[in-house]
Amino acid sequence: MKVIKYSKINLKEIIESIKKGEIIICPTDTIYGLVADAKNDEAVKRIFKIKKRQKKNPIPVFVKDVKMAKELAQIDRKKQEFLNKIWPGEITVVLKKRKNCKLPGIIFGGKETIGLRIPKNNLIKNLLKETNRPLTGTSANLSGKEGSGSIEKVLRQFEKQKFQPDLAIDAGNLKKKKASTVIDFKKNIPRILRKGGFSQKELLKMLEQ
Repeated sequence: MKVIKYSKINLKEIIESIKKGEIIICPTDTIYGLVADAKNDEAVKRIFKIKKRQKKNPIPVFVKDVKMAKELAQIDRKKQEFLNKIWPGEITVVLKKRKNCKLPGIIFGGKETIGLRIPKNNLIKNLLKETNRPLTGTSANLSGKEGSGSIEKVLRQFEKQKFQPDLAIDAGNLKKKKASTVIDFKKNIPRILRKGGFSQKELLKMLEQ
């Protein structure tokens, strides 16, 4: 696994890595994540191997805008208006996936839903824009272990593993933040599955505005 300092990254090199199906440890809005082309079947399968993740556990996906989200999930006008208010941000929204959603089946964990998010992180935003592809948004850790904002802790988890990411971007220790909020929005009312920076009351208020 190649490690490069954030200050020395070459965006074109990272974009090419993603297009080749490589897996990258990358800083996100909260902790380090494993980023890859979410449309690349082999890349997504490798993430499951790298994380030792059970196939029943789905992987969330980063998208560049609501238009891209609508290509993957069922989003009506009311949902779109709500998403426009909360994104970009540290909120993953679980929605019903489209029947013609062109992502590898393994990404859904056998479910009819998909977790989507538009991030604030500038590097991820640039990668989404330049590749024009949805990217995986799962944490950079072995299943059963905690994700981390410490690059040293992240690298230590993978250093002796048979399956490893191809590239790690070392942005040092990320600023400590609450975990991202996860919302179930399959139906008409959003419901918090994992509490982060938003309360249920705040979400419902935003929906009404």
